[in-house]
Amino acid sequence: MRYLTAGESHGPQLTAIIEGLPAQMPLTADMINKELKRRQGGHGRGRRMQIEKDTVEIVSGVRHGKTLGSPVTLVVKNDDWKHWTNIMGIEPIEETDEVKRQISRPRPGHADLNGGMKYGHRDLRNVLERSSARETTVRVAVGAVAKQLLSQLGIEIVSQVTEIGGIRVNPETYQGKSVKEIREIVEQDAVYCADPSVTKQMTDLIDETKKNGDSIGGTVEVIVEGMPAGIGSYVHYDRKLDAKIAGAVMSINAFKGVEFGLGFEMARRPGSQVHDEILWSEQQGYKRKTNNLGGFEGGMTTGMPIIVRGVMKPIPTLYKPLQSVDIETKEPFQASIERSDSCAVPAASVVAEHVVAWEVANSLIEQFDADQLPRLQANLQDYLTYSKEF
Repeated sequence: MRYLTAGESHGPQLTAIIEGLPAQMPLTADMINKELKRRQGGHGRGRRMQIEKDTVEIVSGVRHGKTLGSPVTLVVKNDDWKHWTNIMGIEPIEETDEVKRQISRPRPGHADLNGGMKYGHRDLRNVLERSSARETTVRVAVGAVAKQLLSQLGIEIVSQVTEIGGIRVNPETYQGKSVKEIREIVEQDAVYCADPSVTKQMTDLIDETKKNGDSIGGTVEVIVEGMPAGIGSYVHYDRKLDAKIAGAVMSINAFKGVEFGLGFEMARRPGSQVHDEILWSEQQGYKRKTNNLGGFEGGMTTGMPIIVRGVMKPIPTLYKPLQSVDIETKEPFQASIERSDSCAVPAASVVAEHVVAWEVANSLIEQFDADQLPRLQANLQDYLTYSKEF
């Protein structure tokens, strides 16, 4: 499978085209809109989430609630576009016309200056409109389609916030719980956390950070349950599934690190406390005594839950702006301010969940090639039987 997104932050719409989905898969706009709503929630979100209520329109590839096998096109319209038509209009303007809301002061931590250099833009709005995290809206929509495919294959996925500004969850709170049980807790929590005992500390810190005109980051975790062993490959670097997932998580705006299982803690432990011992039973087949490696060995799944975490830096758009330099005058200035959040870690957890869902779903399509959902389900079931008896 593959997809392409298009659109600018304050443009008329965001668009995605998905190619390679199997036919006969149930799909409706409501299935996607539920996930888009989650992305707009979470304590610490800014005013834009109050202005726009993102909903998707499916304009191709689906008939009577089921995929056709042809490309699926998703559109998320910008409800605030009416206020930006003169600023972001498509049509040419006269040389004498003033271009409104030009930006010549790049913001530290953003793509503004580097992007302006790369593409030759003197008005840095041309950069920030596409580099904005607004684009993740349509990536969540694409991931929601992938999640629907995974659900048809008996695979569940959930995300949660595990740290905000140094306040960490206690993993023992949710250890042993299923993805479904964790999701029920997370969806009721203000910061999408599976350990409600730290929620108030996190929300208080977010509020305090906002009052100070600052921003705050954190860590998110994605868990995938039900993946068979042997998905991915060890034969070449670009076929390793954990590498693809790591790349997808790192592609999310403001993400600066990824780890699986114990992650960087492995550097502090001997091998005897890291590697997962192999067990076998007639009822279950092969399984692991632990899951320190986060569901991967040699770029392939082990059959244990996939556990991946990503760290998000504090959002660089501050209401207490940092120093910058005007690219026209070269004089020092405080960086310009665009509407922003004080903390978007809960929303980022939703984005992470959906980019991981896409990579996992795509890996299954690659391994069990099928143009229709019933055939894909049958191929997967045959492989599960084979794996258990291996």
